[in-house]
Amino acid sequence: MGLTYQRIVLKLSGEALMGELSYGIDPDIVQSIAEEIADVTANGVQVAVVVGGGNIFRGIKGAAAGMDRATADYIGMIATVMNAMTLQDALERMEVPTRVQTAISMQQIAEPYIRRRAIRHLEKGRIIIFGAGSGNPFFTTDTTAALRAAEIGADVVFKATKVDGVYDSDPRTNPNARRYQTLNYAHVLNKDLRVMDSTAISLCKENNIPIIVFDLSVKGNIRKAVMGDPIGTLVGGLCEVS
Repeated sequence: MGLTYQRIVLKLSGEALMGELSYGIDPDIVQSIAEEIADVTANGVQVAVVVGGGNIFRGIKGAAAGMDRATADYIGMIATVMNAMTLQDALERMEVPTRVQTAISMQQIAEPYIRRRAIRHLEKGRIIIFGAGSGNPFFTTDTTAALRAAEIGADVVFKATKVDGVYDSDPRTNPNARRYQTLNYAHVLNKDLRVMDSTAISLCKENNIPIIVFDLSVKGNIRKAVMGDPIGTLVGGLCEVS
């Protein structure tokens, strides 16, 4: 297996874990994702995962409904830990060593996030799942993915979504929407293309961390991405807009 990326951060949205359900977690989807992660790990890829919590609770929606924004975001962080533990269970049932590290202390169920310990786990072949976001309200799990990638020296951020890349408009409403193959950070920010939030994009830009956006529902896409196959959309500092 020819690897283009040795150490990756895989960003999973909470919505990715619920499949076609309207709420919660689809065990079959989680199992499928776990199998793909285990596959690339077995081939020597060091994998860190950042999970969202939107399938259970989304802080910004809670705030829109009148809840205090910081409180709503903390509830959302707790939701991400539930998702992290679910994914950990699926991986460990396949006898894949996995650690959950949380940005909010939950000593009975997970390790606290410690950068050096996370790197050591990766070097030993363990999968790290980061829960509870960055531990701070008002920041998204996209920003957490960019932050953790910079902290652990990841080669790339994989943004696994329900669409096959980044488009110039919403492909669900515009049948003529154009999918980009490559983009640079400046174009993403200037055009507000919503690849990730602007803080996450800026962090990746400052630390020269490429982002690959691809469709998680296509089996084998994680393997293709680590091998450098041209799937989805690549965002990077030297990329032309194409």
